Amino acid sequence: MMQERMNELIDIINEADYNYHTLDNPTITDQEYDKYLRELFEIEEEHPEWIREDSPTQHAGGKIIDGFEKVTHKIPMMSLSDVFSEQELIAFNDRIEKEGIHPEYMCELKIDGLSVSLLYEKGKLIRAATRGDGTTGEDITHNVKTIKVIPLKLKEKIDIEVRGEIFMNKKTLEELNEKRKEKGEPLLQNCRNAAAGSIRQLDSKVAAKRKLDNFIYHLPNPLDYGLNTHEEAINYMKELGFKINPNNRLVKNIKEVIEFIEEKGKIRDSLPYDIDGVVIKVNDIRQQQKLGYTAKYPKWATAYKFPAVEVLTKLTDIIFTVGRTGQITPNAVLEPVIVAGSTISRATLHNEEYVKEKELKIGDIVSIRKAGDVIPEVVEVKKERRTGKEKDFSMIEECPMCHTKLVKKEGQVDYYCPNEKCPARHTESLIHFVSRDAMNIDGLGDRIMEDFYNFGFIGNIADIYSLKQHEKDLIRLEGYGDKSVSNLLEAIEKSKENSLERLIFALGIPHVGAKTAKILAQNFKTMDSFEQATEEELVKIPDIGGIIAKSITNYFSKDHNKAMIEELKELGINMNYLGQEVEENVDFSGKTFVLTGSLQLFTRDEASEKIESLGGKTVNSVSKKTSVVIVGVNPGSKYQKAQELGIEIWTEEEFQEKIS
Repeated sequence: MMQERMNELIDIINEADYNYHTLDNPTITDQEYDKYLRELFEIEEEHPEWIREDSPTQHAGGKIIDGFEKVTHKIPMMSLSDVFSEQELIAFNDRIEKEGIHPEYMCELKIDGLSVSLLYEKGKLIRAATRGDGTTGEDITHNVKTIKVIPLKLKEKIDIEVRGEIFMNKKTLEELNEKRKEKGEPLLQNCRNAAAGSIRQLDSKVAAKRKLDNFIYHLPNPLDYGLNTHEEAINYMKELGFKINPNNRLVKNIKEVIEFIEEKGKIRDSLPYDIDGVVIKVNDIRQQQKLGYTAKYPKWATAYKFPAVEVLTKLTDIIFTVGRTGQITPNAVLEPVIVAGSTISRATLHNEEYVKEKELKIGDIVSIRKAGDVIPEVVEVKKERRTGKEKDFSMIEECPMCHTKLVKKEGQVDYYCPNEKCPARHTESLIHFVSRDAMNIDGLGDRIMEDFYNFGFIGNIADIYSLKQHEKDLIRLEGYGDKSVSNLLEAIEKSKENSLERLIFALGIPHVGAKTAKILAQNFKTMDSFEQATEEELVKIPDIGGIIAKSITNYFSKDHNKAMIEELKELGINMNYLGQEVEENVDFSGKTFVLTGSLQLFTRDEASEKIESLGGKTVNSVSKKTSVVIVGVNPGSKYQKAQELGIEIWTEEEFQEKIS
């Protein structure tokens, strides 16, 4: 009987949580809720073996983890392109209509929080993960379980992944800061940072006290559930028990999108949570598939960013920094000021011409804003506030670190330090080497790399892999400890296993980005082959032009670069391509493919990967250079253009037959 009562209480409390937190429609009093919850705690305390995963007591937290495990997203969590004006919105719509699509749009408030992926099996929450780099995130399940609006058990026993935004309400932040102020603790600056910091707590009891909130806004694979529009997907997720933003609106055209943005911009400050814009999505799922993706963004969605808030402060100085390519950048030193919830004391001034165009003087009162609500920038000088004591800006002639005379390349606006051994330039190269798209060493951020360089622990790339020699010294540093140093050294060791393309990108060869690095790794397979490649061999590779080829051969012509790579080999860094091998196949090698229509046998990513593995490449638009167009259901204008140009057309079944 007691176990039956426990099950009854779980159902009563979960239903009450759903009505209160998700529907904003309380069905029982606070006193009743507390009474039921206390009774449930007592039963579970007496019989811990009965505790269910979906029990509301599990929202209370208590789990402590050692660190965050990495999670690979089966379907990448892509970010959105940004637009900042009505003209850019209209251009976004025009690009869609050029594809022969006249869409309805779903408009949604862009919540200022952090993205989350929730994975359920048979209706039970089994994993929650951050976006990370879109492909790999971090497992934050222990903290997400403390968020009451996120159901631990769905209304259907279904396997599903949904995505949304975790955020903190303005009132919650105020209450937290009141308590922190009383205790003499540092105040949390804004809702977004507070939410992100809460989610990254190792102790879930801390996260539970932060009272985080959540809206779900995306189902990655709606067609698998018989859902043909984004609106249907939103309604279905609501039926499953997820909290959906009530401000979503389906509109008929771009004119109504603009009206929605204007309306929500006026009430932005009165909302209980922070928003920084409006997300616009094509509603029809098959139209989304037809539009497809760029390398970074879906073409069927964009985010309109509200104009940034501007504040005034004093420009107290202009200092200069040296980038990894030797580029000299002037930077504004500002009297600290809070902009959109963050304290700003520095802002880039880009180059000499930018400073002169703004007519900036040291001592000026200037207006500051966050571009796209993120990056601080100097908007303009308030000349009417000048006192006559301001100092004129003058560009330096020598490198601020090594005092080498600066050079300015013809036709360019930037100055450079030509000294390749300049210590500041070297630090930037080290920071690039460990960055996310390069060797991806978690725990070696910009500031830590600068500290380790200044303390003498890291002087070159090879020293990163010898940090273990300084383990005792690192533990003694303020802010470090046994566990954090152990995690860092483990991340460094793990990076040795990276595939070749990450190492190539990490080297910082001018003009070689992450995508180019992968092409090079796929073609040369080993660092030795890549290092010995001639310009003639390089330019034969699709997408590798003369400028990139010359930059690569120039890099390897220098003895110190070759010596550094030899040292990395000796340290055990992988020098081989570990990705999918490119097979020579007469139907695919050297050919360009376009995918169009709704594919039934493959996802677009799967089809593209298979084409690339057989020596071909995929592009988004049909032209005379296209070799083959692969068509699925409802192929549209690309299919018609292929017919007009006489391009070879394969059905999905023919494609499957050829790859078999």
